[in-house]
Amino acid sequence: MKALLFIFIAAVCVLPVMADKNISHSGKNIANAAKIAMIIAPNKFRDEELLIPLKAFKKAGFTVVVFSTSTKSAKGMLGYKFTPDKKLSDLNVKNFNAIVFVGGGGASIYWNNNFCHQICKETVAQNKILAAICIAPVTLANAGVLKNKKATVWSGASKKITIHGAKYTGKAVTVDGNIITANGPKAAGKFASAIISKLKSLK
Repeated sequence: MKALLFIFIAAVCVLPVMADKNISHSGKNIANAAKIAMIIAPNKFRDEELLIPLKAFKKAGFTVVVFSTSTKSAKGMLGYKFTPDKKLSDLNVKNFNAIVFVGGGGASIYWNNNFCHQICKETVAQNKILAAICIAPVTLANAGVLKNKKATVWSGASKKITIHGAKYTGKAVTVDGNIITANGPKAAGKFASAIISKLKSLK
């Protein structure tokens, strides 16, 4: 009788833990959920380009971690304040399925950032999704990963990507393999949808 009681108590205690281990707050299996890293500037990131995709990614059941140069509150061009989850220096491409560079005027600080260039190269080498919106595709171009690739960018920065071999499309969103680019805040929704579709297709 004591043995049966012990088994019952053990089952009651262990089963909930096992259930919680693989289930996220959205009720989806964490083991199958993609992880997305979003990179924003510490100042003057474009609000919509962060918030619209972030909401869409979470609604789709993906885990999102937002990185910046520090974990201090970052301020968007329209005044939105957002506290990044982690420092950019802690980003390890191996831990994510997609890397997304958010645009806005402040994103230019990453154009010639060697660490960001390395992130771009590793993402491509590991056959993962690399995405950028607004002026952020310039970072990808400077990293050398847009050479002979179709891509779009904020129109005023088109020469900054073509000089590195990118094939500028001028479209709102352009997908070339696992590289997804968009030209600005109005394309934020389509940009997010393209990333979500690509992540689902790679499963």
